[in-house]
Formats: sequence, structure tokens, C-alpha cells
Amino acid sequence: MPLLRVPYQDWYCPQCGLSERVPALPPGQSRFHTCPKLHMLTAPLVPAGVSAKTEAIEREDYLNGEIQRLGDDGKPYMAVQVTRNDGTDRAVNAGLAQARLGDYR
Repeated sequence: MPLLRVPYQDWYCPQCGLSERVPALPPGQSRFHTCPKLHMLTAPLVPAGVSAKTEAIEREDYLNGEIQRLGDDGKPYMAVQVTRNDGTDRAVNAGLAQARLGDYR
């Protein structure tokens, strides 16, 4: 009886050089990591062998009291963009909702 091999996939970060080998993911899924070169933001990894560039996109409008993910440099970032030869993907950092608990009598 032949043994089946588990398919693996290699991933890497074009910015910090992190590389991983993990069991193959279902189609349309990706790996993420906290990248020290992208201001400690959560950034997607790219499949090995794919030429890509990742960059942090700074928020271009005012926060006006919103809670937004900040990089390690204290600036608000709205997304991490991955540019490949065949297209562009963005992982967006949406503003966070907030609520207040209080005594409303």
C-alpha cells in the first residue's frame, strides 16, 4: 500500500525575508505574519517563486477620534499592499468600532 505525501507550499516575505514551509492551503487562502520591516503591521506572505513588492499604505485622511491601527512609528496605516506581475492585493486595516458602558439613569 503506497503512502501519500502531504503537499507542502513555501511562502516568503519580500520585505523582511521570512520564509515558511506549511501544508498546502485551500485555493484563495494566504499566510500572514507581523512584519518588522512594515512597521510591525500584519502583512501577507507571498508564494515562493513569485516576484512581488509589499508596502504599507499610510492613511491619507484625518482620524477625527477614530481608533486606527498604528505602526511602530506611531503613524496610522490603512493597508498593506502586495504588488505582483499579475496584479495587486490589499489587506485593509479598517477603523475599529467603539462603545461605552455607563450608567444611564
